[in-house]
Amino acid sequence: MSQALARKWRPRTFTELVGQEHVVKALTNALTQQRLHHAYLFTGTRGVGKTTLARIIAKALNCETGITATPCGKCAACTEIDAGRFIDLIELDAASNTQVDNMRDLLETALYAPTSARFKVYIIDEVHMLSRNAFNAMLKTLEEPPAHVKFILATTDPQKIPVTVLSRCLQFNLKQIPQAQIKAQLKKILALEEVTGDDEALTLLARAAHGSMRDSLSLLDQAIAHGGGRVEHTSVRAMLGSVEQEYLRDILHALQQHDGAALIAVADRMAERSLSFEIALQDLATLLHRVALAQTVLQAIAADDPDHAAIMELAAAFGAEEIQLLYQIAVTGRQDLGLAPDEYAGFTMTLMRMLAFMPGSDAPVRQPSADRVQPRQSSAGTTPGKAAPAAPAMPAEELKKKPFDGDWNALINRLPLAGMERMLAHNCELVTWQDGLIQLRVPHAQRHLNDRVYQDRLKAALEQHFGAKLKLDIAIAPSSGTTIAEIRDRDSEQRLTTAAAAIDGDPFVRDLIDNFGARVLPSTIKPVQ
Repeated sequence: MSQALARKWRPRTFTELVGQEHVVKALTNALTQQRLHHAYLFTGTRGVGKTTLARIIAKALNCETGITATPCGKCAACTEIDAGRFIDLIELDAASNTQVDNMRDLLETALYAPTSARFKVYIIDEVHMLSRNAFNAMLKTLEEPPAHVKFILATTDPQKIPVTVLSRCLQFNLKQIPQAQIKAQLKKILALEEVTGDDEALTLLARAAHGSMRDSLSLLDQAIAHGGGRVEHTSVRAMLGSVEQEYLRDILHALQQHDGAALIAVADRMAERSLSFEIALQDLATLLHRVALAQTVLQAIAADDPDHAAIMELAAAFGAEEIQLLYQIAVTGRQDLGLAPDEYAGFTMTLMRMLAFMPGSDAPVRQPSADRVQPRQSSAGTTPGKAAPAAPAMPAEELKKKPFDGDWNALINRLPLAGMERMLAHNCELVTWQDGLIQLRVPHAQRHLNDRVYQDRLKAALEQHFGAKLKLDIAIAPSSGTTIAEIRDRDSEQRLTTAAAAIDGDPFVRDLIDNFGARVLPSTIKPVQ
C-alpha cells in the first residue's frame, strides 16, 4: 500500500532533517563526545520535526554499533524504532493522557531495566497538556532518573510547562522552516516520486505550509491527487483557494488612483470566480508586508522571486506610511469578516475603508475605462493632501521638438516613468547636460537605486522623449538638496511642523492638556491641507 508522503519521507537520520541545523549540530556534537543528558525538551510549532528528532535520538542512543550521531539504520534496534515497534521506546500523547494516574503508571515502568536496549527512552508529546499533579509526579523521576532512562519531551507551548520541569531539561527550540528550504525539499521529493510539477506550484505550496514541513508534504499529497498525478500552479491555486496576484495588484493600483469603481469591479470579478474573500485579505496583507520589506531593505526580496518586479513597482508607487495603513486595514478587515452581513459586503467595505483613508481621498473619484487599472504617476510640488494630476498626453512629435530648458525636475515630472526607475529619477540631481551626455548624481543613501536595469529604463524614457540617442552617467555623490524626493520630504516635514504648531496652539487642545492631563502624540499628527 502507498504511504502518505509525510510518513514515507520522514527523516530517519540527522542529515535528512531539514531546516534545524542549529539543533542538529548541538546534538551530534553531544552524541559524538558522549555528553548525554537525561532529559531533552524540544519546542516549536507543529510539523517542524520535534517527534522526528526524538526518534532519531532514540536510534542514536540504542544503535547496536554503539552510541553514535550516525545510527546505522540496519540493526534490529534501528529498524524496529523506524517501524514503531521497539519495546524500549515508549511514546505518550499527553493531550489524551493528562491525568496523574497515567503518568504514575508510565513512571513505574521506568524503574525496570530495558528489555533489550541500552536505554529506555520515553517520548512525551504535547507535554504542556499534563495536569499539575502529573507534572509533580514526573518531577521526582526527573530529579533522580535511573541511569538507563532518557526522557524526550515535545511541546508547542513551553510557557505552560512548570519552571521546575524546564530547569531539569536540556532545551532546544526548533524554528519554522524557511520557505526556500521547504520548496527545495518538495522539489526533491517530486523528483524521487517521478511526479512532474512546476516551480510556481511549489512556491504556493511552500508558502501555504507556513514553516511546517509536515503540512507541506500533506499539501503536496493533496495537490498530486487534485492535479491527477501532476502538480501545476493552476491546479494548486484552485486547491488552496489562492487569489491570483493580478487581483491584488489591481486593487492596489485602483487605490493609488482613488478609483472606487475599479475596486468594486475587481471584487465582482473575484466573486464570479467564487474566490475566498478571507484568503484574499490574507494574501493582500502578505503582499503589503513584502512591499514594506522591499521599501525598508531592498535585498529582502530575492532577485529570482517571481513577484520581484511587481513588488518593487509597488514599493516605488506607495509611501511607507500608506503601506502600513493598508496593511492594518487588511488585517482588521479579515478579523471583522465574520461580523459582516456576508463576505462580499465585508470585503468591499474593507476596500472602501482603504480608499477613504488614502491620502488625497477627497479628490474626485475616477471612473475606469476598463477593469484593468494602471498605476497613477505622482509628482513633487503638488497641493498637500491632493492627488497629483496626471501629466497631459502630448503627441510624440511635439515632445521631440521641445528643447530641454535645464529644469531636470520639471522634465522628470513629464516623463511616463514608473517603478524603480521613477524612484531613481526622483532621487537624482542634474550635473551637466551637453552634446547628448547627461551626467547625474544620486546621494549615497540612495545608492541602491543606481542599478543598471533602472538606469537603462530611465535612459530609454529620455530618448523616447527627445527622439535622439543619449548617454547617461550617474555617479554617487553628495546632493545639494534639490532632488524631487528631497523637495517633497522637506515640504512634507514643513507641513507636519505647521500642523503640529496649529494643534499645539489650538485653544480647545490647550484646554484639554491643562485641565484634563491630555497629551498630543506626535506620531498621530497628519496634515490635511
